[in-house]
Amino acid sequence: MTGRRRFGLSAAQLRLIALGLMLLDHVWALFMPGGYAWMTYLGRAAFPIFAFQIVEGYVHTSDCKRYAIRLLLFGLVSEVPFNLMYASSAIYPFHQNVLFTLLLGLLAVWALDRAKRTGGVRAWLLAGGQVCLCCLAALVGFTDYGVTGVLTVLAFYVFREVPFAWAGQLVSLLLLHEVFFQGEYVTLTLLGQTIDFQTQGFALLALVPIWLYNGQKGGGGRALQYGSYMFYPAHMLLLYLLAGLYI
Repeated sequence: MTGRRRFGLSAAQLRLIALGLMLLDHVWALFMPGGYAWMTYLGRAAFPIFAFQIVEGYVHTSDCKRYAIRLLLFGLVSEVPFNLMYASSAIYPFHQNVLFTLLLGLLAVWALDRAKRTGGVRAWLLAGGQVCLCCLAALVGFTDYGVTGVLTVLAFYVFREVPFAWAGQLVSLLLLHEVFFQGEYVTLTLLGQTIDFQTQGFALLALVPIWLYNGQKGGGGRALQYGSYMFYPAHMLLLYLLAGLYI
């Protein structure tokens, strides 16, 4: 799944796809919530791609502590723009931005990886407790995607480079984003049958570009890396300002 090959999508291309899908979803939420639902359906695929890249970033980073601090700092920078876009208020304690969710997912992966390297019942029990704390923090902290988000990151770590990884990823996303997720539903008609499909279930679309990942870093370097971090708060602030002008 993550082996290098000449064709497919690089990490940089995956990042750009995820950013574009996120922007599409946020534009829909602020300007077109009454129609053009396809925009948010596609936008649902953004988070799993970011979650996948958190795991890839962890595997390839030389300093996980620095990686975590970077997520924390940009999470703090992004909180006011997120609050403004989400609730039209600079302070809104009931929903925190997605970078905190990704940070908790990274910490959970870090805990499991330490247990894997150390071995032993004690190490695994400690890691299990740390994972539970990360999930609890997402729950009580009202982070975007909450426990589902943390577990999505963990799923991509658990099913990385194992036989039939694609099946594990598919089942995990199906359970986390369709079966157990509580949110809005859309009515679909398939083969003459009407079913209620969880809107968040469209997150499964993320598996298409993820499965096309070629294991290569791609171009852009640090400019793309830090530019994508800054894009998150910048685009939310810009959309909020535009919404104030035109809505």
